[in-house]
Amino acid sequence: MKYSKVCGADAESFALTYLQGNGLKLVTQNFYSRFGEIDLIMWDGDTLSFIEVKARRNGINSGIESITVSKQRKLVKTASYYLLKLGRDVACRFDALIVDGEKNCEWLKNIIIL
Repeated sequence: MKYSKVCGADAESFALTYLQGNGLKLVTQNFYSRFGEIDLIMWDGDTLSFIEVKARRNGINSGIESITVSKQRKLVKTASYYLLKLGRDVACRFDALIVDGEKNCEWLKNIIIL
């Protein structure tokens, strides 16, 4: 398995534990559609949070910069598909959790404003 896959899986596991420690409840992990993938879908109170996890050796900023406009479009399309399957209206937002090589992390809420 490639280093990036192992590093990404480790970061997602760390992110899940971190977010659960902050009161979020896991709905699903690695949700795939033909539009893309969402790493974590979690409830934060009554808000459904679609979370992109980024692991970066080069620090937090390089993780933030890697969430390009193209990636944002894929996240929105995938989340829209998930909400369609859910079959009900809910409050939702897009978050990012960036993890560096030392397990420092930054949780950014509402990274995409629709």
